[in-house]
Amino acid sequence: MQELPRSLNFRMPADASPLGFRQKPAKVLLEVEGLARRFTDGDAAAVERVSFTMGEGELLALLGPSGCGKTTTLRMIGGFETPDAGTIRLRGRDITHLPPEKRGIGFVFQDYALFPHLDVLENVKFGLRGMSRAPAEARAREMLRLVGLEQLAERKPHELSGGQQQRVALARTLAVAPPLVLLDEPFSNLDAAMRVETRQEVRGLLKKAGSAAILVTHDQEEALALADRVAVMEAGRVVQIGTPDEIYRNPASRFVASFIGRSNILQGTADGMDADTPFGRLPLSRAANGAVTLAVRPEQIMLEPDPAGPAAVVGREYRGHDQLYWVQEGESCMLVISGPGAQIPVGARVRLRICDCVTPVN
Repeated sequence: MQELPRSLNFRMPADASPLGFRQKPAKVLLEVEGLARRFTDGDAAAVERVSFTMGEGELLALLGPSGCGKTTTLRMIGGFETPDAGTIRLRGRDITHLPPEKRGIGFVFQDYALFPHLDVLENVKFGLRGMSRAPAEARAREMLRLVGLEQLAERKPHELSGGQQQRVALARTLAVAPPLVLLDEPFSNLDAAMRVETRQEVRGLLKKAGSAAILVTHDQEEALALADRVAVMEAGRVVQIGTPDEIYRNPASRFVASFIGRSNILQGTADGMDADTPFGRLPLSRAANGAVTLAVRPEQIMLEPDPAGPAAVVGREYRGHDQLYWVQEGESCMLVISGPGAQIPVGARVRLRICDCVTPVN
């Protein structure tokens, strides 16, 4: 069966540049300009001219496939990698060449990096070694109350669930009140159900603490659910920054359209605000002319049983709340999402109707 690409519509936000980059936030916390890193001469750059800004209290996700440079970018911001070029400023202060401990940035590691011989309270107190004993303990207990673990203060890390360990690591980081927290694939060690629960807890905790955060992930669902804005990376570059809704509905390139979500890719011939396609003449979300590549989300397609229909169901995947259908019409194979209504059997003849504007993604 044909493997379908993934993508959708592009309509430029009013506050965006031609590549979909939004204007600087009103209260800028972090400015990254022209950041670059190449590990070996002659090889492609791991990070190439990455630039973005983020605001106070904002949650930003660096999203992209493996090897796109997102973790290297995060490590340069944290001071664990030295950039070959570029500038990093935190609240207007140049921190490009400062060591990690002098940047005022918190870091939650992928494996949480809790000390197994210390209990939960002592783990949280570890970052407060510059404070006297009583204030440090009071601050640590305050953080444990914030993350809902005050009753587990005397337990060792191995006595906690993965989600609880994650919250302890976050409490330890937040205890020193950093303006920015870096999270590198923080939910990768959790099972699917725990990931959904924990990421919402983490978002709520960061918002309550008032700390901004940068999350590195390859999981698009995670990025869209957790972040205020998403920066999509490809081959060492940031190719689009926007809100989750903007990224999903208005991809700035075919790569973004193919990486975020699932979509069908069609070829057509555009004439202004319409295009001729294998599924008839369709309205476009923006004007185009000549040969175009178009993206259609599965939820934009209506599937209608019709014994005389021109298409046939060639595959079905039952998912409880909805169903995925693979439908063949001529040489085109389309992915369609249908609600929890009556199931359409494989082999049934159907008619497809695209019920929304489609988007050129050349």
